[in-house]
Amino acid sequence: MFSKACEYGIKAAIFIAIKSYEGKRVSPKEIALEIDSPQAFTAKILQALVKHDIVCSIKGAHGGFEIDRSSISKIKLSQIVNAIDGDSIYNGCGLGLQKCDENHPCPVHDKFKGVRDELKSMLENTSLEELALNIKSGASFLKV
Repeated sequence: MFSKACEYGIKAAIFIAIKSYEGKRVSPKEIALEIDSPQAFTAKILQALVKHDIVCSIKGAHGGFEIDRSSISKIKLSQIVNAIDGDSIYNGCGLGLQKCDENHPCPVHDKFKGVRDELKSMLENTSLEELALNIKSGASFLKV
């Protein structure tokens, strides 16, 4: 459902949030290792997250990526998805057709519309804090 870049972006943001709660900044190399992503690809994704004010990049010897602890609870999953993939997840055809709308629907249009609406609601109502705390508590995992 999400692009590979978006999957990595979500994982990276969660990892950075966890480390930010611990008062630590993380390097692109550490992030790439943690989320099993190529380092150059991870750097490009991190740039998009910085551009959209989701993560902060600090330069220098003690630099790295972090998220202001007071912001973690305010960042929604929808912001991360939008930063990486835009809003295409809410508008695309379930079968990948170029033209699919109310006037010219694909065979799954009406059913897929409901799935898209539920996905949008979930993304808009899930905070980065919720995901990070679930991992810290052991209720969910980023790595197998």
